[in-house]
Amino acid sequence: MNFQFKRFLPHLFVVFGFIVISLLYFNPVLSGKMIYQNDIKLYEGMAKQHNEHRAETGEETYWTNGAYGGMPTYQMGAKFPHDYMDKLDKLIRFLPRPADYLFLYLLSFYVLMLVMRVPWKYAVIGALAFGLSTYLIIIIGVGHNSKAHAIAYFPLVLSGIILTFQKRYLWGFILTAVAMGLEVQANHYQMTYYLGLAVVILGIAYLVDAYKKKEVPHFFKSVGVLIAAVLLGLATNATTLLSTAEYAKTSIRGEKLLQPKNTLGGEKSDGLSYDYITEYSYGKMESLNLLIPKLFGAGRASDLGNESELYNKYLQLGASPSEAKYYSGVPLYWGEQPFVEAPPYLGITVVFMALLGLLLVKGRLRWWLVGGMVLSLMLSWGKNFEGLTRFFIDFVPFYNKFRAVSSIQAILELLVPIAAVFGLYRFLNDKEDQKERLKKLYIASGILGGLCLLFYLFGGSLFDLRSSREAGMAVGEQAPILEAIKEDRLNVLKSDSLRSFLFIIGVAGILWLTFKKKVSENIAIVLIGLFVVVDLVAVDRRSVNEENFISEREYREYFVPTQVDESILNDNGHFRVLDQFRGFNNSHTSYFFNSLNGYSAVRPQRMEDMYDKVLRGKIGVLNMLNVKYVIQDNEGNMYAQRNPYANGPAWFVDEIQTVPDYNAVYDALDSIDTKKTAVVREAYQSELANYTLKKDSLSRIELLKAAPNEMTYKATNSQDGFAVFSEAYYKNGWIATIDGQEAPIIETNYMLRGLKVPKGSHDIQFTFDPPVVKKGSMITLSSSIILLLIVFGGLYMSFRKKNQHVTEEEA
Repeated sequence: MNFQFKRFLPHLFVVFGFIVISLLYFNPVLSGKMIYQNDIKLYEGMAKQHNEHRAETGEETYWTNGAYGGMPTYQMGAKFPHDYMDKLDKLIRFLPRPADYLFLYLLSFYVLMLVMRVPWKYAVIGALAFGLSTYLIIIIGVGHNSKAHAIAYFPLVLSGIILTFQKRYLWGFILTAVAMGLEVQANHYQMTYYLGLAVVILGIAYLVDAYKKKEVPHFFKSVGVLIAAVLLGLATNATTLLSTAEYAKTSIRGEKLLQPKNTLGGEKSDGLSYDYITEYSYGKMESLNLLIPKLFGAGRASDLGNESELYNKYLQLGASPSEAKYYSGVPLYWGEQPFVEAPPYLGITVVFMALLGLLLVKGRLRWWLVGGMVLSLMLSWGKNFEGLTRFFIDFVPFYNKFRAVSSIQAILELLVPIAAVFGLYRFLNDKEDQKERLKKLYIASGILGGLCLLFYLFGGSLFDLRSSREAGMAVGEQAPILEAIKEDRLNVLKSDSLRSFLFIIGVAGILWLTFKKKVSENIAIVLIGLFVVVDLVAVDRRSVNEENFISEREYREYFVPTQVDESILNDNGHFRVLDQFRGFNNSHTSYFFNSLNGYSAVRPQRMEDMYDKVLRGKIGVLNMLNVKYVIQDNEGNMYAQRNPYANGPAWFVDEIQTVPDYNAVYDALDSIDTKKTAVVREAYQSELANYTLKKDSLSRIELLKAAPNEMTYKATNSQDGFAVFSEAYYKNGWIATIDGQEAPIIETNYMLRGLKVPKGSHDIQFTFDPPVVKKGSMITLSSSIILLLIVFGGLYMSFRKKNQHVTEEEA
């Protein structure tokens, strides 16, 4: 027992060290501050209604009326029954946010290194290189929490896979199943998908290696074990996966209901458009900022002080010092993406050791690393590498469901530190010819050092230092301003190029001294670890530092209603608000009202289509969507324009128009009076056949109860009628009853609900009770029990085997 404790003692110290590092980097959390994350602020607006409902009633609603006219909450923090992976994840991420994500980065990668049989000292360096990678810190800073969460579990999933290929089938199965469950629970399927691409390349490398070693049966046995483990891990998230798959079909990532007017039939399009997918595409040369942080500038305007060329140019043009200071925030970024928060810097120290690793490592590891790096880099170029990108969009399943292709560089963030650790370890421990190791050190130093030196000396000649968007500034009165900006960009480029060059000299020097026995291996590891930390943290803190943290009180000020909000809140009716002042994609109004606005990467397709009519001022559409207030811009100030013609929560119509398809329904909305006429597709003809509708002057529908998952009305009409309800149509989960008897909901006016209502006075109720949640919860519960039994079985077998081994030794 004492032996076992000593064996694990270094790992306990390492984990404790990771805790300390995570808290030190995000030290404001120790004084009760929280990091300001814009995306999380926007999420809070979206989630306000169903979170409030949960707090007030104790029940979970899977629908919100707060955003986009109404949508499921499956991707907005819904809490599903039997979500035990969520509980396990919270147990692992016990530190205050965002220190918990950094801790998870470090811990997960450390486990991977140990599984890959790397000594713990080297594993620590790898964990630091991965966890402190600038991209991974940036995404925490801007609030891409689910992305950070998913990436953090990448190494743990790989650990299970590699463990299985090492013929440790039982524990490989258990770790893969648990890690996959945690990975999916992180709820960023784009990152999980990219991990899958890396795993496919890993599988190909292992298959070729197995064929060469005549171990193909072992390979396929391992694959079988892993498939079973992945399926079990997925099953523990069945509710999330099934509900998301169901909703995704109706979101902007699913089937397009409206077809282009110039097409002649054929299959309906689905997925995102090419332009939307590739909007954020890395330039080929821009990818060099993986090595040199500000080679292509930074995402935000930077204050370079009084030494800035732009500042001095303003002074020359007659501005006062205070005016020059005000206007001299330098837009350093000159790449072709619309915007980047900061460059995804990998660390020149890490890249240098990774290149050394690729030169020293042989076999399947090298080909997996090279293949994964090259593929992720080329795919991140998007429209700048159109042939490969279009091939993946057109032929690789699900690739067209995801946007911002540049984020596939998350695979680089994973693979480069792996290569770096093996480069360091192999250089200091390989038994191969010493001259060969030294030669490869010189090659790596020459390639990267020479590149940095080239940019330092000739950067102004090699690069134009302006983006295509700035072409208009190159002529006329703005030309001197652009030239000053370019000078500032060149100065930053040269400064960071020299910085990277010096780091290469430093790390190469340590390795050379260690090779010559002037420095011990342990001292070399410590020094290189310090170089890695200093290199990465210095760049990380350009983007994420103490200034990103605010108090809880300061954060809550973002959710204080404006005067315009207050005026609308005085209206106790049931209506929607359209915010044109802040734009379609904002969740401020969702925090206070039922709104057509929102902020989501999976917003409903119907509302996306309908917003085009809203922008074109189609008042009939606003009326049917019950928009009573429109927040507009009045010379920079917002004001609320009241719409007195809103149709209200529900109404009887005079007639029903039946048209062939979605396009016809959509077009008809431009010409009909939505208060009098309803439009439905011919698909509902059978339900409306021989149905005669009328309404009298006293017919009315009164809203009695409005909750996110339940709407209750009182309808009165002396004749059979057709009622339109200003609530978003969603076929999976909404149930309508008239006096307790279920009634079919008819898709009306492209995105609303309609009902045939018999004459007389009736109680009408809509309830949202999605079957997918019930089905998924049963699968989640049963699979979680199975996984738990397997874990206990594995522990029992390991304990029994260990006891048998001890008994045999004693005998």
